Amino acid sequence: LLANIIPRWLISERDSGRVKRPAAFDCRGTEIFQTHAAPFLVRSQHFHSSVVSLKKRPQSEPPPRELDLLRYDMKDLWKSPKPALVLGFAGLIPFVTPTLFMAVTESYYPEVAYAQLAYSACIVSFLGGARWGFALPESSPAKPDWINLANSVVPSLLAWATMLMSDSIIPAVTMVIMGLGISLHYDLSLLPTYPSWFKALRSILTTVAFFSLVGTLIVNGIYPEKKIFLD
Repeated sequence: LLANIIPRWLISERDSGRVKRPAAFDCRGTEIFQTHAAPFLVRSQHFHSSVVSLKKRPQSEPPPRELDLLRYDMKDLWKSPKPALVLGFAGLIPFVTPTLFMAVTESYYPEVAYAQLAYSACIVSFLGGARWGFALPESSPAKPDWINLANSVVPSLLAWATMLMSDSIIPAVTMVIMGLGISLHYDLSLLPTYPSWFKALRSILTTVAFFSLVGTLIVNGIYPEKKIFLD
């Protein structure tokens, strides 16, 4: 009889709400603890994830400088076609010979300097034409747009201005040096560039031409002027 009464009494007490199970209390306590601890856990997880993202975020690399590009291209110099190497270095003779001749004779000859200047203007104009030709083929990375073709004309205009100032050697040589430098800057980094071997070859040839022209200016300043052809 007691076995039949007690379970019914417990069931009626539980249903009326007067008896609370310890399990229910434990569950509420756990929920209360989790409710108070949730913001802290969220902040901790957010901080941890932000630290991990900062550690894993790749550092943005600065754009390569022009000298860095040239450093990687110089190793391809000897991959140049043999005709390009021979004709390129042979083209330095009209640059180097006048300066050496005037330095050895310790005299400044205007006719020799003019010949060097005229050849330099031709080379600057040729470099502009080479850029134009590079942009014409359909497979070329340099498209025949306004930027490429307009920049191809700039060296020719500088060469023309050089010859207009040929009566005075200092501004004329300065102008042709500017033309060489601008052309080299275009070819190395500013526009869609040439093959690596050509950029390396161009850099060496332009450097030798630059020092040859600077040498002519130095000779003009320290040695007396003489005439090869007497009037």
